[in-house]
Amino acid sequence: MVEKIFAVAKELKEGKYVLIDDIPCRVVEIESSKPGKHGAAKMRVTGIGVFEGQKKTLLTPGDADVEIPIIERKNVQIMSVSGKTAQVMDQQTYEMYDIELPDELVEQAAAGKEAELLEAMGRKKMERIK
Repeated sequence: MVEKIFAVAKELKEGKYVLIDDIPCRVVEIESSKPGKHGAAKMRVTGIGVFEGQKKTLLTPGDADVEIPIIERKNVQIMSVSGKTAQVMDQQTYEMYDIELPDELVEQAAAGKEAELLEAMGRKKMERIK
């Protein structure tokens, strides 16, 4: 399975995803300098980690390649909840696995409800409960 692709840095837009230090991040800010006499414009891309929520910065020339993570959204059904862990079933492959619930979703989680997951680079995160 392909986990990342490449794109030119100047094609990045806010709200899209980029890999910074091998961490999938959502782009929240892009600053760009003017091209100089001897080189391309420099870009400062600020992103928030999808899984940890940490702030990361990428400094790169505007014409350089950057890595874009392949992020899949999956619908799952919650089978059971035990503390901050939920057992869920993928609605397409019927695969069962345990996933940790984010603090803001613990109250809403209940058996039988549907939820949306983000999956990238071999990691999973529950995004919201429907």
